[in-house]
Amino acid sequence: MHLHVVGLGSIGSFLAHHLRRALPSEHSITLIHRTPSQAERTLISGNIIRVERDGVVVPSTGYKVDAFQDIPPNSRAPPYSKRNWGDQMSFNTPIHSLFVTTKAHHALTALRDLAPRLSPESTIVLFQNGMGIYEELSTHVFRNAEQRPHFILASNTHGTYTKGFHQVVHTGPGNIEFGIVPNPSRNFEANLSRPSASRVPNTLQLNDITNPEDPDFMRYKSLRDTVAVLLLLDSLHTKWRSISEMHIILRRKLVVNAVINPLTALMGCRNGDILSSPAAERLTSLICREAYLAFKEEFQADANNWFDDLQKQGENVDDIHASRLPTSLTQSALEKDVQRVAYATKGNISSMLSDVRLGRPTEIDWINGYLYKLGMKYDVWMPTNLSLINLVKLRSHIPLDQQL
Repeated sequence: MHLHVVGLGSIGSFLAHHLRRALPSEHSITLIHRTPSQAERTLISGNIIRVERDGVVVPSTGYKVDAFQDIPPNSRAPPYSKRNWGDQMSFNTPIHSLFVTTKAHHALTALRDLAPRLSPESTIVLFQNGMGIYEELSTHVFRNAEQRPHFILASNTHGTYTKGFHQVVHTGPGNIEFGIVPNPSRNFEANLSRPSASRVPNTLQLNDITNPEDPDFMRYKSLRDTVAVLLLLDSLHTKWRSISEMHIILRRKLVVNAVINPLTALMGCRNGDILSSPAAERLTSLICREAYLAFKEEFQADANNWFDDLQKQGENVDDIHASRLPTSLTQSALEKDVQRVAYATKGNISSMLSDVRLGRPTEIDWINGYLYKLGMKYDVWMPTNLSLINLVKLRSHIPLDQQL
């Protein structure tokens, strides 16, 4: 099996490290860098990723390296020596399984560049803070649904930050939850609807993705292999979820990010500092209420569409009751999520604050921006989220050295 990782910040390096330690050496892991010179730097520095936890540093090695070869003429990237590194460095090879851990706004560009190396048999795992990335990719990069790679949506709650080149500090344990984007030609969750022989609920099964006796085995092999690899990462507490569960998990995380990221970026404070202010509590309540109202309308619209489809098929819908909005997406539940995460990560600096300090684009359009667009779609007024979007963009536009 051959895995690729693109987006070699703290999360990407952290994930690659654990993949390398979980898999035998015959399964290769390739780190995709921005430039060939960065790829070469990885090899020159020993081809090592180091992860520190509670003062203990654990190294991993044995990676291959790759890079985007199209470098702008005015790039300040250091020169690439074109030294012969053998099979440790390879460009433009086919990609079977790709873990995308870039910032949300870089994912579209990265996958557009990598698209020629992907096929309908490939699998892409998306690790991003915001939402809407898959939809953008489907609209702008992989338009043909029949030729589209398989997609897995993943959520990570492990705390990490970069200490140096391929040096990551693991600040707090969390989990990784993931679900497979549905395919109309195959039910990846078939076992959940089968009769259970015991009181224990059925679980998701790899054989529902494919098995060696499946005539279309090669079409789904990389998807099965990628799910199997994720499940091997016991130390990261990985869990395979149904796609309906993932939609809830991703929305809960989205709201947490929609509060903590912009408030800390605007105030220049650590996550826990927003717990001590009544003003922050009021803003948290407003953001969570707007999100709750948008989610409520979204779920109702989905239920109505489901009823319409059943009626078109001649089904009697009088005795069918659509599920209500999950309690975990109510305003009070979302507020508790924000308080829990802010307290658990009280000493951390949010990714959005780091981006503002470094003069980099933020993920605000994929976090609060996603909520705002969702609200507009269902005629839900989102004034707090819109204000935060504009304030963060204003904060990013003004260099920090211009502060009085």
